[in-house]
Amino acid sequence: MKKTIYLIIIVMIILSWNIAYGEDLNLSGESYVLIDAETGRVLYERNAHKKMPMASTTKIMTALVALENGKLDDKIAAKGECIGVEGSSIYLREGEVLSLKDMLYGLMLRSGNDSSVAIANYIGGSLEGFVSLMNKKAQSIGAINTNFANPHGLHDDSHYSTAYDLALITKEAFSYEEFGNIVKSKSYTADREENNYFYNKNKTLWEYNGGDGVKTGYTMRSGRCLVSSATRNGMHLIAVSLNASNWFNDNYKLLDYGFNNYNRQFVYDSNQFIKKIYVLNGNKEYLNLVTENSLFYPFKEGERENIKLSIDVPDTIEAPIEKGDKIGYIYTYLDGKLIHEGSLIAKSTIKRINKFESIINKFKFK
Repeated sequence: MKKTIYLIIIVMIILSWNIAYGEDLNLSGESYVLIDAETGRVLYERNAHKKMPMASTTKIMTALVALENGKLDDKIAAKGECIGVEGSSIYLREGEVLSLKDMLYGLMLRSGNDSSVAIANYIGGSLEGFVSLMNKKAQSIGAINTNFANPHGLHDDSHYSTAYDLALITKEAFSYEEFGNIVKSKSYTADREENNYFYNKNKTLWEYNGGDGVKTGYTMRSGRCLVSSATRNGMHLIAVSLNASNWFNDNYKLLDYGFNNYNRQFVYDSNQFIKKIYVLNGNKEYLNLVTENSLFYPFKEGERENIKLSIDVPDTIEAPIEKGDKIGYIYTYLDGKLIHEGSLIAKSTIKRINKFESIINKFKFK
């Protein structure tokens, strides 16, 4: 009897290990993660916080920093430092002038190392200046296990990231509409006379249903690295695999897992009434508090019923109050774990009144 119990325990441990580390998906990657692009929820992972070289997936951050600090119609002149950079290239000529938009398409579709240097020098004033911007941005969005040494991803011992951090960086990059437009483009024609046709190296766009990005990467030291994204039924997922010999199939399996096991479901709507609080010295007795934004979240079957909401608002508030003022917070918990923090705002404007008007209103409100 004891042997049977021990055997059952061992089998359960093995099964739980397989589920936690992804062996049931039979993935080749040394590190990988799948997240929901809207909420950042981790849906699947293994070694997601392991620091590793990430090759040209670096360029996701290069594009993000460029979009944050430049304009698409900015003109960039290719200087000597851009010419003949090792690896993939859009074949810039010294003195050639391209728009930032053309440079970004060359960066993300053709993986142009020369365009990454041109962008870095223009946006950051120098490679060092741009790398500083990259690292500051990484820290600000919570990619704390990442350090950039260059804008292209050629090997450097101090240049590394993690699958999770790359997913966070990609999530942030998608907040720029033009980033999404670039990485979902299968091809692009730049405004130049030669080498103007850029063909996207990311097969996800052709091979995966709903595929809409984002970037491949490879060096001898990093192995094959891939960030993929796809959207189905309103749910946008990001899959990252590092040092994965079967990189595309790995990411397709990750994405399939997400779409097959999770559904994007409604939690609350924007401008939804939550609570009313008493107003001091106002032309109205009560203020209605509503949610600032709607919340949709990816749930496994049966999870939605385990959601709990908690609010943090004052019992009273003093006028004046402007419509849209942030008054409190609404916290969403799943199985006791905080998964989202939202704002509660004033539904209407309430003017301040004097003591005499306040006395009159007390009788009026009664």
